[in-house]
Amino acid sequence: MVAFGKRVREVRKSKGISQEKLAEMAGIDRSYMGNIERGEKNITLKKTYEICDALQIDIKILI
Repeated sequence: MVAFGKRVREVRKSKGISQEKLAEMAGIDRSYMGNIERGEKNITLKKTYEICDALQIDIKILI
């Protein structure tokens, strides 16, 4: 979970997107997005795809 969250943060930052904006784009609460990036939450596959869609990346990049 920690490695996944780290990759989400790296991709988000590389695209110049704030955590709040990514959360909005993915339909996720901002505090929950923070939990994901810190590896504190084990998210569903559906949420993973929503994050990938928001970042416009293939899921393979995150898993």
